[in-house]
Amino acid sequence: MWPEIEIALKEKRREIALSGAHVTERIEKNGLDPSIYTLTELNFLSLTGTGLPELSSDISKLSNLQTLILHSNKIQQLNEELTKLTKLKHLDLSCNCIVNIPDNIGSLSQLATLNLSHNKLTSFPALLSNSKLAVLDLSHNNLTTFPNICSQDMTNLSELKLQGNEIDIVPSNISTLPVLKILDLNNNKLKALPGELSDCLKLKELNLKSNPIDDRRLLKLINQCRTKQIIDYVNQNCSRTVNEENGVLKGGKRGSKLRQKTEDSEDETKNEETNFKYSITVKPADESFKVVVENSTKAIREHIVCCLVNNITFNEDNFKDFIKLQNKLHDGICNKRNAATIATHDFKKLNSTTIKYTTSPAKELRIKPLNRPVEVTGAELFTKLQTEANNLRKEKKRSDYSGIHKYLYLIEGKSAYPCLVNDVGDVVSFPPITNADISKIEPTTKQVFIEVTSSTSQLICKTVLTDLLKEMVQLFGTDLQVQQVRVLDEELKLKLVYPSKNDLKFDEYAGIKVIRD
Repeated sequence: MWPEIEIALKEKRREIALSGAHVTERIEKNGLDPSIYTLTELNFLSLTGTGLPELSSDISKLSNLQTLILHSNKIQQLNEELTKLTKLKHLDLSCNCIVNIPDNIGSLSQLATLNLSHNKLTSFPALLSNSKLAVLDLSHNNLTTFPNICSQDMTNLSELKLQGNEIDIVPSNISTLPVLKILDLNNNKLKALPGELSDCLKLKELNLKSNPIDDRRLLKLINQCRTKQIIDYVNQNCSRTVNEENGVLKGGKRGSKLRQKTEDSEDETKNEETNFKYSITVKPADESFKVVVENSTKAIREHIVCCLVNNITFNEDNFKDFIKLQNKLHDGICNKRNAATIATHDFKKLNSTTIKYTTSPAKELRIKPLNRPVEVTGAELFTKLQTEANNLRKEKKRSDYSGIHKYLYLIEGKSAYPCLVNDVGDVVSFPPITNADISKIEPTTKQVFIEVTSSTSQLICKTVLTDLLKEMVQLFGTDLQVQQVRVLDEELKLKLVYPSKNDLKFDEYAGIKVIRD
């Protein structure tokens, strides 16, 4: 019996969390210890980043489970015995290899959150009576149709995340979701929207970017404006499936009027496309400043892309929005920091001509973490954050961690950590966990150094940084000045410069002009 399970059994614990390299090694060698299924009083079970290939049918023995977290494993098939966990409220199966979901998943009537993002789903069964479901995340799968979830019985569904799929139609009965507040359909194949979307009266956040919308005016609104403006346009210009007066398919006067309006404005729209609302000016790299990557990062977190943003003007509102923007990207395109991590620094506070990207043993890395009063080692910080996370979860009776606590599994079990170090040897960044307090940005910051790191690929680093700059130019105004940063290897040979002439390629409707000095 695994020692963690033995302790949990002896102390009659109701919670157990297993992750890290040591757990992965055991599972690869002998599989998951079956004695875990004797912990019948468990109400919280977390097995993350362990390489777990499948769920045993014995999972149904854990009949008191309320929270089951199995993200970042290698599960391909979902055992139907899982659907017998009738008390389950929170189920996280994200970042696996799941290709289909049992049809009776809807029998989990107590579910409040269901996360199946970053899998290989091509279809999803109907959920029409799961009245307690509040959050459904099916993002980054291979879905071609909108999930069958639109029902008046779905009285608590407030967040629906479907970005990164191949969905081409939003059903007209989307309006039957009475409390829908967040709908993310970014990067799908939508060409049109139903007028009924405007009947989702509580919708506050709507993301429709990176879709091939036929209506060019609507496409420009999607790329440039906020949810309310998009909803107003949809209400006034998009056809409804059913005529509210006589119940027949709508394609009459209003549809004709809309088509005529679109045709009449075709030439005008084409002319407008050449007018840029925003601009990004790219300045050449300062030869006196560089980032040097040491070979030791290859085994841990190899990839890094950086740039400088000059002449930033923060105010109380846009400073808060800038922090929120980073959090949004971390949850979205960065896949909760699994794919990449963004860090921003006050360049002046770095006080360096060379930033070294290296690694350090967990017990030797020393950092004063962001907004924390004392310097600690990497190992001490991990232990402290883990203790805080467990205490917070018990105190607030939540099933998930908050803030940086939710990213701890990304470094658990590692003997060495990646870090960025300045000229005098101070650690200024510890990805993917935290920045150092010594270089934190403030409302008085004028020049921001941005680094994006990844253990996956250089391409994802560039993609994330490009997306961040795209959002920043819209946040800060009509012009953004970006300065290239050179990344060199240990032998001081050039690895890359960002943004190069091949970077910052935006959709023609984004309204962003790139000027290169």
